[in-house]
Amino acid sequence: MRWLRALVRVFGWLLTPVLAWAASFFGAVAGALLAMQVREPRNGILVTAVAGGAVSFLAIHFWLRFLRRHREVQEALAVSAEGTPLLVDEELGEEGKDSGRS
Repeated sequence: MRWLRALVRVFGWLLTPVLAWAASFFGAVAGALLAMQVREPRNGILVTAVAGGAVSFLAIHFWLRFLRRHREVQEALAVSAEGTPLLVDEELGEEGKDSGRS
């Protein structure tokens, strides 16, 4: 069972960046479908890039909003409300304490 818990934690740590990547990919595909209607190639590329970025931003926004509201999901994935792994938060907290002692 210990390996399963470790696997779930690693999955939780990678979920936020994978979600952003997947959202940007699908947003860019939707943007490319829209860009087929644009005559100027540069504008078509711009439409694709903006759609990918916008969908990615919205997906991350709603994912982090979901994480902040559901503490049980945070605990299951071993992430903070900001989506960072708890081990990183603990290490940063210890470094802050060490630098304060100097």
